[in-house]
Amino acid sequence: MIAPGGTIGMLGGGQLGRMMAMCAAQLGYHVHVYAPERESVAAEVSQHFTCAPWTDHDALTGFAAACDVVTWEFENVPVGPLAAIDDHLLPHPRALETAQDRLKEKRFVEALGGTPAPFAPVDSQEELLAAVERIGAPGILKTRRDGYDGKGQWRIGSLKDAEAIRLPQAPTIYEGFVTFEAEFSVILVRNREGAIRFWDSTRNVHEDGILATSTLPAGEAVTAQVEPARALARQVADALDYVGVLTLEFFATEAGPVFNEMAPRVHNSGHWTIEGAATSQFENHIRAICGLPLGDTRTVASKVEMRNLIGEDALTAQTTLAEADSHLHLYGKSEARAGRKMGHITRITR
Repeated sequence: MIAPGGTIGMLGGGQLGRMMAMCAAQLGYHVHVYAPERESVAAEVSQHFTCAPWTDHDALTGFAAACDVVTWEFENVPVGPLAAIDDHLLPHPRALETAQDRLKEKRFVEALGGTPAPFAPVDSQEELLAAVERIGAPGILKTRRDGYDGKGQWRIGSLKDAEAIRLPQAPTIYEGFVTFEAEFSVILVRNREGAIRFWDSTRNVHEDGILATSTLPAGEAVTAQVEPARALARQVADALDYVGVLTLEFFATEAGPVFNEMAPRVHNSGHWTIEGAATSQFENHIRAICGLPLGDTRTVASKVEMRNLIGEDALTAQTTLAEADSHLHLYGKSEARAGRKMGHITRITR
């Protein structure tokens, strides 16, 4: 167990790190942020900040040596340089290795008995055409690495679309569309001894590839499929010997839950847990990596809606403070660009 006054290292300087840092402070810990970007909303609420490239071996090892444990707040941290500090890291970097490559991720889940959307690796125009002919259209072409919130993705409506598309200079994967009734996520926390707790699964709605809302109750379409989805999530966490908060996203379909993707971190669809659960995802991640007892994950509200504030939505968000049971979180970002997550609002009904 890491005693109060210890230092938690945070790889990445975004809003997820900011919210974890605030929980860490509440539990008596210091936070040291490491990020290559000078602007860091996580560093604003932390005690220490190292701004250096991921490939700066001396800076990275010096940072880790100053920390009692190191975690990350987004999954696109390059894995290679982390070999030098993997004895400090929780979760283990194998979770990043799996989640960073969409093809590896789907094969990993498939081997555990999960059902992903139909997929095929694509490294050439010929392979793309063959994938569309075999899987069908519509579908979506995605870069295997990087890309999130709709970035690095191209919708393909027909074989003609596939013939016209110019492939990026990176490995890709083609996925067939899934007919679904709802989207939902399973968020769990696992401690060092392997104990797991789940939060209730929200119904998630995306707009332009970005999460717009997460709501509870999630409805029958979701609740009927939560248990098999949780069973798969438990297998994933155990297979990775995972420590911390882990998220799996699913489609609820007539045939059961279809795996979409995994996020080895706290997740946007779990922001509601700050006000809506006995213990938030952010606090429980800190508890898990520091060896503290896990907190209760039960929902403490009868109804919850979390809504993301994207781009200029945040400019007028303070007006919501006049609403009863409305909780505003702004992330301190300086520029309200289109498609950029600037904050969120959670509305709670007790």
